[in-house]
Amino acid sequence: CFVLTLLFGWSFHPLAAVVPFILMLYFCYFFRNPRRHIEQDPSVVLSPADGTVTDIVPLETDEDGFLQEPCNKVIIFMSVFNVHVNRIPLAGTVERVVLSPGRFYAADKDKAVLHNERCALTVATPAGARYAVVQIAGLIARRIVCRAEPGDRVTAGQRYGMIRFGSRLDLYLPLATEVTVREGEVVRAGESVLGLLREAAGDKA
Repeated sequence: CFVLTLLFGWSFHPLAAVVPFILMLYFCYFFRNPRRHIEQDPSVVLSPADGTVTDIVPLETDEDGFLQEPCNKVIIFMSVFNVHVNRIPLAGTVERVVLSPGRFYAADKDKAVLHNERCALTVATPAGARYAVVQIAGLIARRIVCRAEPGDRVTAGQRYGMIRFGSRLDLYLPLATEVTVREGEVVRAGESVLGLLREAAGDKA
């Protein structure tokens, strides 16, 4: 876009450079990676993404197959104006990373979780709990970035990837988690608290 701005402005007319110039500014805005104040309490579940909590669903059986046990599912929708850097919700060790190619349905549709391109990250906490974070591509998003690998030890709030241009992130938490966030709340990755993992809190006490 920077090159097109110079090319159009020089070769045609300054007004022709307006569109690529605006796109250049938007791309710089989209790929921003702000610093965040990270909560250090190991029992606190941090938001893995910026966006809006659209749904909180208790699952008696994990029909999506990511955690494979009863859990609480928290869905966060990211618009094209949100920061798209994803962060680790709870410290632990990465057990599994599964990237599944797929379609690009709108991220707010129910079929997006199983049919869209996605990357599922399963983590075991030091207290023995397990959770899963699933990055899901959307209608516009065409690339998922996940830098975590099996065996990595990760810390709460650590940057581990991003989804480019509008998408969704699903967080599967063990039933021992007290979910404190509410549907419709706007959250920030690494700063907003989604809940409290009771087992971790009990171990700490």
